Amino acid sequence: MSRPGRLPAWSGFAAVLSAAGLPIYIYAPKYYADTFGVSLTLLGVVLFGLRCLDFVQDPLLGALAERIERRRGLWIAGGAAVMAVSMLGLFAVTPPFAPVWWFALTTTGLFTAFSFLTISFYGQGVAKAGQVPGGHVRLAAWRESGALTGVCVAAVAPTALMGVVAEPFAVFAWGFAACVLVATLGMAPEWTARASSAPTPLRAIWGDALARRLLMLALVNAMPLAVSSTLFLFFVESRLAAPGFEGPLLVLFFLAAAVSAPAWSAVAQRRGVRPTLIIAMVTAILSFGITLTLGPGDTTAFAVICVVSGAAIGADLTLMPALFARRMEEVAPKGGQGFGLWSLVNKLTLAIAAAVLLPALDVAGFESGGENAAAALSVLTLLYGGLPIVLKLGAIAMLLRLTLPEGGAVSRA
Repeated sequence: MSRPGRLPAWSGFAAVLSAAGLPIYIYAPKYYADTFGVSLTLLGVVLFGLRCLDFVQDPLLGALAERIERRRGLWIAGGAAVMAVSMLGLFAVTPPFAPVWWFALTTTGLFTAFSFLTISFYGQGVAKAGQVPGGHVRLAAWRESGALTGVCVAAVAPTALMGVVAEPFAVFAWGFAACVLVATLGMAPEWTARASSAPTPLRAIWGDALARRLLMLALVNAMPLAVSSTLFLFFVESRLAAPGFEGPLLVLFFLAAAVSAPAWSAVAQRRGVRPTLIIAMVTAILSFGITLTLGPGDTTAFAVICVVSGAAIGADLTLMPALFARRMEEVAPKGGQGFGLWSLVNKLTLAIAAAVLLPALDVAGFESGGENAAAALSVLTLLYGGLPIVLKLGAIAMLLRLTLPEGGAVSRA
């Protein structure tokens, strides 16, 4: 029987899921471009094509997650195994055929398993929140703090291993596989039966005005993180001229997000979600604005920006899923179909970023790891710092127009 006291298991499982998500978008394109000579444009096209598959796949995975009441734990174990093996194939195996096709195959396996596990995990959280004092916000604080911790470790591990081991990405992949095993075993008792209601049709979830607007808000609001994640390594290496600092700077960013998550949760429970999110969004806009002024050698200033912007992102990553989970509790108690859409939206942001930004850098004449003209670096800077400002302003406008129940509260307590 699932118990409130097992919240650390939720943090651990969230950690391995997050390690298989955002860090792969950060590292994999550059790794395949630098190691195997695959063009940035081609990698962007592949990633976007895989996300087009998600339009069909994720709703189906959501439907599957709602129907596997029996042997749920076995399905989860199978998904975890696919995720671990795919990570090993991506980074620990020399491509047995054309690298771009191997990249496509392994990332398809990785993100399909990631989607199924994420949908099931967040859907299970709809039932779990009813057993936890503080409801969705408290569960989200544990879950997203774990997720952000996983991102921190995955973000720093490959660069920390460089110079220490011969194949840092292979070692990272094997370490990830071991962590998946531990987290899956720890989470095993939590896969209990969920709500007894019939699965909710996808059209009913999309037909709910608030759920639909929350999904659209999530898409726009998450795009700045997708933009910065896609371009982070290139910005640090080429614009700041600080190769080798990528790992520590990523840790500062995600560690700030992880540390800030409980604080944002507490503020939201006292003051409401909307004003808390707006404060975080304005903070992010200010930090992105400062990046437009940075150049070679401004590593310390950028480190401060990483802390501030990371703390701001902590609010988004904690409160947005809690808002959506609270709505799913009313619209789709089983949660699978709803979080199939949620997973699709979050991956779509990264896909759009890769499909637009990587080819844009190619067109501008940008070369990863090489000497770049001033014009190419200016394009990189505008994309990294300017585009997120426009997107965040759009997200604020959408949030102000959103009608939240009970003043935006997302907790039962």
